Amino acid sequence: MWSDWMRAGIAGDARAYRSLLEALTPRLRALVARSLARAGASGADMEDVVQETLLAIHLKRHTWEPSQPLAPWVWTIARNKTIDALRRRGRRIELPVDDLAEFLPAPAERDPTEGGDVERLLGSLGERQRDIVRSIGVEDRSIRETADRLGMSEGAVRVALHRGLKALAALYRRSEA
Repeated sequence: MWSDWMRAGIAGDARAYRSLLEALTPRLRALVARSLARAGASGADMEDVVQETLLAIHLKRHTWEPSQPLAPWVWTIARNKTIDALRRRGRRIELPVDDLAEFLPAPAERDPTEGGDVERLLGSLGERQRDIVRSIGVEDRSIRETADRLGMSEGAVRVALHRGLKALAALYRRSEA
């Protein structure tokens, strides 16, 4: 039946060709999933390989010999596309992070003195610079958001941020000495 649909598709019957592709797709998914699993790869690439296979079938359909069965030709294309995907993927191993949770280090605890140093240093800046440095550096807001909030241009915020950070660096170096 697949061969008949392919012959009709090559002859211009779009409905037969669509039927062929719809019939092949679930079989290709199963074949590719098994091949990837056998190779120790995750199924994450499976749909990409199936789509590449369907595209190759479409682009190379003129190379299929109509007197031959279609399935071996299709399976060869699928095998080659699976091999290509595995080569692109390389030899990396994919493990779910959940399986490693007990071995991962706990998040570092925040240094309780850190905030005080930041506030002390920020307090030595002028009000506008302090607001800009706190907004961008501490509160992680964007330059655009900070500029809008303060009614300034983005360029002016960048200049003030640069000057503020430069002043903070000088203050920090002096406090460390």
